[in-house]
Amino acid sequence: MTRALRLVASAFAALLLAVPAAAARDPDPLFAGADPIRITISGPFGAIRRSAERSTDTHEASLSVMGAASETHAISLSARGITRRRRDVCVFPPLRIQFAQAPPAASLFSGQRRLKLVTHCRPAESFQQYVLLEYAAYRLLNVLSPVSLRVRLAAVDYVETGADRPFASRLGFLIEDVDDAARRNRLVEIDTGNVRVAQLSAREAARFAVFQYMIGNLDWSMDAGPPGTECCHNSKLLGAAAGAANGLIPIPYDFDHSGFVDAPYATPPEQVPVATVRTRRYRGYCIHNEAAQAAAAEARAARADLAAVLGAIPQLGERSRNRASAYLAGFFDDVASAQGVSANLLRTCLR
Repeated sequence: MTRALRLVASAFAALLLAVPAAAARDPDPLFAGADPIRITISGPFGAIRRSAERSTDTHEASLSVMGAASETHAISLSARGITRRRRDVCVFPPLRIQFAQAPPAASLFSGQRRLKLVTHCRPAESFQQYVLLEYAAYRLLNVLSPVSLRVRLAAVDYVETGADRPFASRLGFLIEDVDDAARRNRLVEIDTGNVRVAQLSAREAARFAVFQYMIGNLDWSMDAGPPGTECCHNSKLLGAAAGAANGLIPIPYDFDHSGFVDAPYATPPEQVPVATVRTRRYRGYCIHNEAAQAAAAEARAARADLAAVLGAIPQLGERSRNRASAYLAGFFDDVASAQGVSANLLRTCLR
């Protein structure tokens, strides 16, 4: 590449990755910190677990924050998700928390209405490591973009209704609601059916696809949902205003099927020709290839910050940390240069 072309490419990348004019707002108190919180959730867990595979009915429960600034909130709980609601996959399903009343301004949960809680799935210690690795995946995306879901690690005591002590104490993490992430970034969630690729923001769609390649995740779609559902699969769309039809920003979630996490139940989608979720395959769109080069350059520039995420995850075991670090290193090998991005990622782009 000539010097002139390099300057043009650099200018294009800078334009592509420029900070939006309307900077993101500060997150609500729950997601402003990174230190783990300790909470107790009391509810009819026996009933929730027994019916999780067939029902997402809500149940009355309570949530208490432990520590110096203790507080208790009336909530409703329901099982959520798809794969992890299956009894043969998880004996303890992921949960959705809905606050009965808006928490007061002084509360840690001020501004929260509904939250997802990622739970431990099974009691074995290895499943705690999968939770921490999925939490780390969200934190990696937070490094790359403010237009991503914030997360907060929590040590959770689970108490069956009427009991006086926990039947389980496990690490989990809370996920920011999509609407809250949209407001934080001065955007709105767009509820729609399938969309055309041309309606997506090139910059954000490319960043999405490069990130998913980074963590080896194939279980998503940024422009379509499964048959009979709205857009999208394991992602939501944000826009500048209600009814926006262009410049749509896909925001991903659910990373347990990624090679980075490598949960034992994770398998590649049938339509993707790989043998294991540990095998990366780029699934971004060819129309976004220039933006993908810029997103890869952005990731290269953030490598130290991305590596630091793994070092900051409490209770992540040495084996899990080393394996995840090696997996990330494989990504950086693939995107070490523009030529590498073309050879390793863009060759499988979708037309």
